[in-house]
Amino acid sequence: MHLIRHTLDRGKSALLLVPEIALTPQMLSLFTAHFGLDVAVLHSSLKVGERYDEYRRIREGKAKLVIGTRSAIFAPLQDLGLLIIDEEQEHTYKSENPPRYSAREVAIYRGHQAQALVVLGSATPSVETMYHARKGDYALYTLRGRYNRQMLPKVAIADSKLDLREGNNTSIGAILQQELEENLANGQQSILFINRRGSARLLQCMDCGRAPQCPRCSVSLTYHSANGRVMCHYCGYSERAPERCQCGGTLRPVGAGTQKVEQELRMLYPGVEVLRMDADTVSATNTHEKLFQRFESEQIPILLGTQMVTKGLNFENVTLVGVLDADLSLYAENFRAAETTFSLLAQVIGRAGRGKLGGRAVIQTMTPEHEVLKLAAQQDYDAFYALEIPQRELRMVPPFLDAVTIQFSGLEESQVRESALRFRTALEGQLMQLPQEPTQVLGPAPAPVMRVNLRFRYRLTLLRHNSRQLRALLHHLLIAFTGDRANRGVSVFIDVNAYD
Repeated sequence: MHLIRHTLDRGKSALLLVPEIALTPQMLSLFTAHFGLDVAVLHSSLKVGERYDEYRRIREGKAKLVIGTRSAIFAPLQDLGLLIIDEEQEHTYKSENPPRYSAREVAIYRGHQAQALVVLGSATPSVETMYHARKGDYALYTLRGRYNRQMLPKVAIADSKLDLREGNNTSIGAILQQELEENLANGQQSILFINRRGSARLLQCMDCGRAPQCPRCSVSLTYHSANGRVMCHYCGYSERAPERCQCGGTLRPVGAGTQKVEQELRMLYPGVEVLRMDADTVSATNTHEKLFQRFESEQIPILLGTQMVTKGLNFENVTLVGVLDADLSLYAENFRAAETTFSLLAQVIGRAGRGKLGGRAVIQTMTPEHEVLKLAAQQDYDAFYALEIPQRELRMVPPFLDAVTIQFSGLEESQVRESALRFRTALEGQLMQLPQEPTQVLGPAPAPVMRVNLRFRYRLTLLRHNSRQLRALLHHLLIAFTGDRANRGVSVFIDVNAYD
């Protein structure tokens, strides 16, 4: 607030980015109360006319402060003096669709061009950002005290294996049930987080073990009990849930999503209202803002959701946070898996105890001894960074080298693989002409989800510093690739430091 006021008083403009649309209404109401009509908002949920009106206000200099999500980084602000990236570690600042860009990197570039101050703010900074801060590339400022000088929540790690041994097959373990009952008795609110929507991860045959597969993608279909259908969360394919497997066996739901947890909560606590927030419940009419307003104004006892409920929310009566499956992101096929897990847990734990009442949290996991989960429970970022940085250096991934992903896709798997092999051969030949520095080329290998919407996907991974020379080389190779008749029908794109 003080930085923005100081910037506006100097006749400069300011830009504040937030990672989620859900956070925009809270931010907007707070900042309009201080800065009035100087504030404009930009995000993808605005109607085309609304977005144009805001864009024109900004371009004409009628709005000096812009609040928005990733794409707002391109707002046509004049005399830019300040750029703030809130929750800078969030993957939502990285566009995974064309044009592929990182709003954080664009902010640093715009700040350099305008000689403006760039502030990267986070309780759990990305490893790359902290590396540059500790090297002295960035100035580092640390807030040791919590908002309103409140104590950090007390965190318990619950072993989900013990609940299974005791016959508890629900997603709500015994420890979390006890804490929820205490909150309900005291009239206090709770937030439950599970990073999967739907009723179950899949339907699995009890005889042959098969699960219904998406006919277009190489993934199992997710079961949604609300409409009795199975759905692919990659291409959108949907069909009525089969009554039996192809072999005649019985199909049983396996795993849990937000729909199933909601049903379990209603069975455990009859008459207690549960507000669910995920991609299936948020719509043009039932917006994030309306759901959060209901949760706060009606004092709904339990808010259940996906990542939408993990950050930036400030509800005074929320004293309990429950994480239902902390292992979901821990074993992802990405070098950032540990960082993502630590950040998610630390952020969602921080939603508890933000008012005068104390806060507490319960993390349910199958691996309670895992060091990352222990550090997240302690909210000890420094210890996590000390654990993570040597592993990044050993693997030579960011921040030590850039990870350049070159992905190929097409309808014929053999053609896609052969095109990727030809690209690798050409790439290795061209790399020999560049100055010698640490370099590694991996693949081609199938993408983590090899087929999406009938197209097979293979990728190369190049580990090397993202220099101007390297970009020119890759540009040349892309042009040569698209001009080769042997690659007809195969598309290719390049992404730097992707999150998937």
